[in-house]
Amino acid sequence: MIKKAFKYRLYPTRPQQRDLEHTLELCRQLYNAALQERRDAYRKVGKTVSFYEQKRWLPEIRAGLPEYRGVHSQVLQNVIERVDKAFQGFFRRLKEKGKAGYPRFKGRGRYDSFTFPQAEKTGVKLQKDGKRVFIHGIGSVKVKLHRPLEGRIKTATVKREGDHWYIVFTCEVEPKPLPPTDRAVGIDLGTNPHFLITSDGETVEAPRYFQKAEERLAKAQREVSRKKKGSYRHKQAKKQVAKLHRKIANQRRDFHHKTARKLVERYGVIVHEDLNILGLARSRTAKGVLDAGWAQFLQILAYKAAEAGRQVIGVDPRYTSQDCPVCGHREKKPLWVREYTCPQCGAHLHRDIAAAQNILARARTEPAGMGTAWAVP
Repeated sequence: MIKKAFKYRLYPTRPQQRDLEHTLELCRQLYNAALQERRDAYRKVGKTVSFYEQKRWLPEIRAGLPEYRGVHSQVLQNVIERVDKAFQGFFRRLKEKGKAGYPRFKGRGRYDSFTFPQAEKTGVKLQKDGKRVFIHGIGSVKVKLHRPLEGRIKTATVKREGDHWYIVFTCEVEPKPLPPTDRAVGIDLGTNPHFLITSDGETVEAPRYFQKAEERLAKAQREVSRKKKGSYRHKQAKKQVAKLHRKIANQRRDFHHKTARKLVERYGVIVHEDLNILGLARSRTAKGVLDAGWAQFLQILAYKAAEAGRQVIGVDPRYTSQDCPVCGHREKKPLWVREYTCPQCGAHLHRDIAAAQNILARARTEPAGMGTAWAVP
């Protein structure tokens, strides 16, 4: 069994939208209160408050504050769990000696979702006609199931994105293996002009959605700066900026899904560089790397491969663009050199195709690729 998410658009009425906003606001206040309790307990007496201790206070909160009685108890428990996970991440980063990032309070409008952890049993129910979903505390809300819901529902998250509302079902589904194939491919990720190049020499052009929308974004952001902060027009201008960013993100996600699906359908083994994408996002190539969205693409590729019974392997990225795939000669070349002739064996090579071929070959020799029963074509 694998977990798969299904995201659908909700169409709440105005009263339902007010109820959704109210629920989010109550969850935000509870999150901040739980965070404040942990901070105060540690600062004053050096004590760490646990998830279970805070969860035990919820019945008293619901009894003392009538507004919380309309929020499902498991939604409130999930809020406390989110605080706990934020602290777990903080302590893990401290242990790893990285940038710790102490958990922050959520400002107004900065808390955008609430979750029903046992949606298959309580809190959320799809109604028989498939056109509406019942949400505890909200009522029967119109939903557009643009694709069939599969498997067994585990959780349901109601999410706000700008002026739109969505419900995301996490389901346990049976894998759907594709017909087996011995074909293997190495892929070299890029930013401009190609998003990726395969070891077979095929290229996928980089769409550069953010770059194409930069002028419109700059204009929209100038409009925000000209408006009085807190005014109605300022809020509307901010919504326009958010709408543009949401469109770019949706375009990029759609491109990633389609590109990953093509690779998974054609190849049994897909090999890529195990890149430090976070580090690259802080370098001079940051804008191109973030516009390409490599991390999201590799995540989508991995789960599509798992569902289809394919294998995705990450290999050491060092020297893949400097080594000759024919003889192994290593020579450092400036980035502007796209084609070259190997001085040792005389092979004429394209830099990115050679890198993809090295990536594929490396999967057979590194520990991550050991034990695979396939042959490099």
